[in-house]
Amino acid sequence: MSRWRPPNPEVASVHITRAGYDKLKAEYEHLWRERRPEVVRALAAAAAEGDRSENAEYIYRKKELREIDRRVGYLQRRLPDLKIVESQPTDRSRIYFGALVELVDEDGAERVYRIVGGDETDAATGAISIDSPLAKALLKKQEGEVVRVQLPGGEVELEIVAVRYP
Repeated sequence: MSRWRPPNPEVASVHITRAGYDKLKAEYEHLWRERRPEVVRALAAAAAEGDRSENAEYIYRKKELREIDRRVGYLQRRLPDLKIVESQPTDRSRIYFGALVELVDEDGAERVYRIVGGDETDAATGAISIDSPLAKALLKKQEGEVVRVQLPGGEVELEIVAVRYP
């Protein structure tokens, strides 16, 4: 069995909102300038205690440093590739990147989603990736249209109640 994997044809969208970009940039700055030096100091102190093979603090700090370095590396590669979308579409009646969309499902339950970049999705706030099946089904639709979309829970019919751009 080999380790070779085929290349992933579905690369995450490079579009991002200004707020999402600023949040990622702030995370990078915090990790690189504050958190990493703090963990390196703690790691050096743990290493100075002697036997590293049974030193729980040393093992924990090494793992924490690896996780920080992994995230910092990702952000260093990702941030230059991102394209900030600050302009609004000319046709604001249709759904495009950055739209705030109100939907009603078959049971009458209302849902509100904002279509954002893959790096700023947040289920708690209703921010969904433009690469998600729901967002792809909604793109270029307008208020009053009904959309059928296949979600993990099964196929759902959603009516678009309102389209806004913040």
